[in-house]
Amino acid sequence: MIKNLKQLLSDNLHKPLEEQKKVLEDTLNEWMANTEQVDDILVIGVKV
Repeated sequence: MIKNLKQLLSDNLHKPLEEQKKVLEDTLNEWMANTEQVDDILVIGVKV
């Protein structure tokens, strides 16, 4: 799953942070479908 996350981040790194956030949220919601969240999730974005 780390490989998929790295690829997702790499594919979207040139987009604005708000758009990256939307992509991450949409992807997570799609992946989780109708299952309950059992682990904490933390993603930090930094604009340099």
